[in-house]
Amino acid sequence: MARILIADDAPIMRELLASLLIKGGHEIAAEARNGLEAVELYLRHRPELITMDITMPVMDGITAIRHIREKDPSAKIVIFSSLGQQNMIADAIRAGAWDFVAKPFYESRVLDVVSKALAIPSLTGETGES
Repeated sequence: MARILIADDAPIMRELLASLLIKGGHEIAAEARNGLEAVELYLRHRPELITMDITMPVMDGITAIRHIREKDPSAKIVIFSSLGQQNMIADAIRAGAWDFVAKPFYESRVLDVVSKALAIPSLTGETGES
C-alpha cells in the first residue's frame, strides 16, 4: 500500500483514478486540480507516488514535475495523458516522470505501472531516459 497524490483537472478522472487505486490497496493522500496545487500538496503530504495529468490550468504537469523534482529528486511521478500528446509525454519523461499511462486507461495498466514505480528504491538522478 502506498499514499498517492492524484493531479488532474478533470473531477471525473480524479474520481476514477482514486477508485482504482483504493481498490488496488492504496491510499489517496490528496487530489490536485492543477500543477501548482500538485506541487504544494506534494510538499505538504510527501506521498510515495504522484499521478500527473499533463494539460492542466494554472501550471501544466510538465512544469509541476520540474518543480517537484527540484525539491525532491527521488519523487516518483507517473503521467496520465491522452495518446495524442506524444511530444508532451516525451517532455514529461525528460522532466523526470517515470512512466506514462494513456487515457482512456485500463485498470490493469494503472495498477501495473503504479506497482512498478513503487518498487523502484530511488529515482534520484534518474530522468526516465535510457
